[in-house]
Amino acid sequence: MIATIIVIVVIALLVLWVISVQRKLVSAEELTKNAMSQIGVQQSSRWDALTGLVELIKSYNEHEYITLKSVIAARAGIDSNSTAEQAQAQEDLLQNALVQVKAISEQYPDLKANAMYIKTMDSVNTYENQVRLSRMTYNDTVTRYNRQIRQIPENIVASLFHFTEKQYLKENTAKSDMPSLKI
Repeated sequence: MIATIIVIVVIALLVLWVISVQRKLVSAEELTKNAMSQIGVQQSSRWDALTGLVELIKSYNEHEYITLKSVIAARAGIDSNSTAEQAQAQEDLLQNALVQVKAISEQYPDLKANAMYIKTMDSVNTYENQVRLSRMTYNDTVTRYNRQIRQIPENIVASLFHFTEKQYLKENTAKSDMPSLKI
């Protein structure tokens, strides 16, 4: 009788522990999704600012305008379910478009001196800094999440509920090769 009660108590405690760990893992996974979502919001703002720059370019160079419009049309949104690779691909696409805008502005000094161009480029730079912070936040949350699902005994619960490791966002090498966007 006492042995039965002890077994029931141990099983109940084990079930409560599994539930507790599973809830912590879900919470950690949601934090990584939220951090990826924040990257998407910041990138969307950068794309919007880039669209404004492209519209300014239209009056200076129709061919470049059409080319940049096609780049903007190829963009995809980043949301909470996006992978690190998808976010990186969008970042690379955006950086390439910004390099093109910078090259065009060098060809047209009037464009570069345009007050709207200067203001919009400042916005692009501000959003770029916000994306950097969001990327750091994402990588920090991924570190915590990956650590949780790999530590004993939480890794047992993680494997039972199919929690998998998240990928980190890599440093954007295209950004380091990019010329300065400062005006």
